[in-house]
Amino acid sequence: MTTGPLEEHFRAHRRYLLGVAYRLLGSVTEADDALQEAWLRTRDADLDGVRDVRSWLTVIVTRICLDVLKSSRVQRERYIGEWLPEPIVDGADPADPADRVSLDDSVSLALLVVLERLSPAERTAFVLHEVFGLPFDTIAEAVGRSPAACRQLASRARRHVEADAPRFDADRDEHRRVVDAFANAAARGHLQDLLEVLDPDVVLRSDGGGKVPARREPLVSAPAVAALVLGIMRLRPGTRFRVATVNGAPGLLTYENGRLTGVVAFAVAAGRITELQLLMNPDKLQHVG
Repeated sequence: MTTGPLEEHFRAHRRYLLGVAYRLLGSVTEADDALQEAWLRTRDADLDGVRDVRSWLTVIVTRICLDVLKSSRVQRERYIGEWLPEPIVDGADPADPADRVSLDDSVSLALLVVLERLSPAERTAFVLHEVFGLPFDTIAEAVGRSPAACRQLASRARRHVEADAPRFDADRDEHRRVVDAFANAAARGHLQDLLEVLDPDVVLRSDGGGKVPARREPLVSAPAVAALVLGIMRLRPGTRFRVATVNGAPGLLTYENGRLTGVVAFAVAAGRITELQLLMNPDKLQHVG
């Protein structure tokens, strides 16, 4: 069975399009759904007159994501506790769409958390221009505003990101060393060792989705975060850690009796952890495997 031209283009650009959708939505499941919807909308389209198929598909996927963002915004405002993005973990099921998302700093959970605070239009302009380098003419077509307005959206979003994003400057080796030190200190219950690896102003964010116990507000300061981590370890002595790549950087998977219970992502700067994202909502762990 031969494939038509559009199907060939869609297959060729699927990884790229999924990367766009994930950064816009912060959800592996919703990103994959957006691509499915884009395929349903375009599979019978006539490509005559389409000069750049990838840009054309990007506009279609972006419009779908914008609709999702606008509707999910209300849902996330009603979410129990803080809403964190779904993680992408290396080593998950190869059939999972997460394995086909290109990973770099732009997909770190810390950055995605900041993007959640932007308006849908700001987030779209920032992702398409700052991450994927799309021209404002194309962004305007996707967002439904003028190129000048999209330029302003991207500029405003960039200022928010620069002001709110946590510090992280570690290379992969240093990041891994810090994650290992955190895991060892937590597993052994060593308070001082834990404090040494935490930035004094470290922020911990957790997401239980109302389905498992989790803090509903961010926790700030090394003593507070260390006390919480060690308290959890005392309450759950069967917890075990495994290092994995979480959204492109070393992170941790937590297990109890062989069952995955959480994913922990880290931002690291100057040899210390500046932010932790602890995802425990079981709905957001399903695709991890």
